Amino acid sequence: MTVTETIIPGLLLLEPRVFTDDRGYFYESYSKRTLAEIGIDADFLQDNQSMSQKGTVRGLHAQANPFAQGKLVRVLQGSVMDVAVDGRVGSPTYGRHVAIELNAVNNLQLWLPPGCLHGFVTLEDNTIFAYKVTHYYDKASETGVLWNDPELAIGWGVTETEAVVSAKDQVLPGFADWKSPFTY
Repeated sequence: MTVTETIIPGLLLLEPRVFTDDRGYFYESYSKRTLAEIGIDADFLQDNQSMSQKGTVRGLHAQANPFAQGKLVRVLQGSVMDVAVDGRVGSPTYGRHVAIELNAVNNLQLWLPPGCLHGFVTLEDNTIFAYKVTHYYDKASETGVLWNDPELAIGWGVTETEAVVSAKDQVLPGFADWKSPFTY
């Protein structure tokens, strides 16, 4: 596995070794031992999966303590522009973001440490997105920031009129008005 550090401390891009032949391909999508060897000692408690049409924006979401989640994310079918925003007060990259294309061809995965807001926009119809999380979902712990907040200046690749966004995500606060529950 190739590990690439991003500008956000603890946010890692993971590229598994893919073995291909005339039958197709094989790779380990998850190995607790391999992750521990690169410093991710995560105990995953839940797997989530979504299917979305092109232009769907999901995020920017997180869960506050005591249910803050680390996430290991990847795309099973289609492609997304995956976005992580450092929401940890005191972090040298607080409020900065990383955007990376994850797709079913490149097999890239992203590890998001607790305290990072997460979202993505689907780049193809019928995109299937999968993520492992380190805590169970807890509605009372939900937090988030408006996906198109100008202060964050995220290049989503879709306009506000093209984006398909849930009613809940449309009323999230801007980053400046958001009260981060996370510290670095």
